[in-house]
Amino acid sequence: MFIDSHCHLTSEQFNADRDAVIRRAEDAGVHAIINPGTDLEDSKRAIEVAEKYPNIYACVGFHPHDAKKAKDKSLQEIEELSRHPKVVAIGEIGLDFHYDFSPRDVQESVFREQIALAQRRNLPIVIHTRESNSETIAIVEEAVSSAAGWRSDKVVPHSRYPAPKGVFHCFSGDVAMAWRVINMGFYVSLPGVVTFKKADLAVEVASNVSAEHFLLETDSPYLAPVPFRGKRNEPAYIPLIAEKIAALQHLSVEDISRITNYSAFRLFGIGEEDAARFTYQLRNSLYINLTIRCNADCVFCDRKGEAVIKGHNLRIDREPTAEEVIAEIGDPKKYEEIVFCGYGEPTIRLDAIKEISKWVKANGGRTRLNTDGHGNVINKRNIVPELVGLIDAVSISLNTTDPHQYGELMRIDGEKFFPAMIDFAKESVRLLGKVTMTIVDLDDVDKEQARLLVENEIGATFQTRPFF
Repeated sequence: MFIDSHCHLTSEQFNADRDAVIRRAEDAGVHAIINPGTDLEDSKRAIEVAEKYPNIYACVGFHPHDAKKAKDKSLQEIEELSRHPKVVAIGEIGLDFHYDFSPRDVQESVFREQIALAQRRNLPIVIHTRESNSETIAIVEEAVSSAAGWRSDKVVPHSRYPAPKGVFHCFSGDVAMAWRVINMGFYVSLPGVVTFKKADLAVEVASNVSAEHFLLETDSPYLAPVPFRGKRNEPAYIPLIAEKIAALQHLSVEDISRITNYSAFRLFGIGEEDAARFTYQLRNSLYINLTIRCNADCVFCDRKGEAVIKGHNLRIDREPTAEEVIAEIGDPKKYEEIVFCGYGEPTIRLDAIKEISKWVKANGGRTRLNTDGHGNVINKRNIVPELVGLIDAVSISLNTTDPHQYGELMRIDGEKFFPAMIDFAKESVRLLGKVTMTIVDLDDVDKEQARLLVENEIGATFQTRPFF
């Protein structure tokens, strides 16, 4: 199931077969479509289409091409239209310096006015930018900094994610720009361009930005993906875009669908959040969410916030029994591995790990433990020998080589827990063999020093993982 977050169903190119286009989209698994407005009349048509079809939603606003038509009265009407229950955002708005169909100063003025409108209405914005990235970013940054409360009610308490404020549709920037807008609370969406042969920038973004920050879009009737490039685009082609992004992310299409659906829910309020899970699948591995308790409180962890990973809700209100987990696993041979990994520290429930792992191994499965490496301190003994024959691989959060910084990042006693983690890692290498140690990609962390420690002193594999 997919959501097309940007499709111009009101385009005259769909006048002859709009119903059929929508049916084809549904047949392709597209269960919701968002139709942005480009001017006052098109915004009204977007609402009319949304009223006719239960799975279609509207945005209202003036596209930069049509900014010259946005008089005071027109913007007042847009604000009134935004009160319609099926309007989910103000858009598409922004700057387009490629064609300059509207004067640039007018574009900028109307863009600012529509952001202010969205802030008054506490709605997200859908941004169009072409050959105007720096100017667009400057205006958005100014608007965000001047309205700290904008969309703040849409954030779960204690979440490490910024309030969801909008999306840069048909994203044309590089990875650095992507993280810049993400850090302000914006998603990025990539249309069929990502499937083109000469789309290096889009491919780079789709490969190096966490999937949690993407929305799917077609921008129909424009920018049809390969193999339909050059033809009229339509929302039924969303799976082709999802397949390309999934390949670049090393995820499954189902993962991309679930992740982007959650992002659309978070941003636009479309759909609903899944119930909390004890087990969840990523790619061809099954992950076990044994606990949300942890002995640490990492600054980069969202355990106390949304506790959602790759679209899966892990915010459990009770801990599963080993029998419940085993029942959910079913046949462990169906999966590449069974991974003990949630938003808590699994070794807090060592007995459950051992019981489940024993069953998995007896039934032909493979296991991996994702841990902060504090299991020996938590359990007050060396637990690694107890994992021999039960755990095939271990992933340990190293985070930094500096004990003081380690304590600050994890909000624990670094002088106590850092050496304990290193000892756990060395013992795991000695007895279990396959050990990976990771750090979060933070500017203040010396990654090269971490790599040398992991590879040369501990004998494990080194990896970095994105901040969020």
